Amino acid sequence: MAKTSSVEKNNRRRKLAARYAPKRKALKAIIMDKNQPMEERFRAQLQLAALPRNSAPSRIRNRCEVTGRPRAYYRKLKMSRIALRDLGNNGLIPGLVKSSW
Repeated sequence: MAKTSSVEKNNRRRKLAARYAPKRKALKAIIMDKNQPMEERFRAQLQLAALPRNSAPSRIRNRCEVTGRPRAYYRKLKMSRIALRDLGNNGLIPGLVKSSW
């Protein structure tokens, strides 16, 4: 199991990213619009920089929903390879068969 604080910190980041997503999108549209005056684009850039850092989607870490492990994460299953193996061996994942040769 991962530290509870790490998992909770990541959950807070997800909530912040969801809350600020529309505002970030609007500011980025202004920044990327070449027809806007330079002062307006610069003001939008400063406003974007003033938003909380943890509201950026790139700061969210993919973590296993079973154990909280940050590495060896399968996006499709939302779990780590170790949790996948344990659940597969116990027969809790339909269609997953333990390979042997």
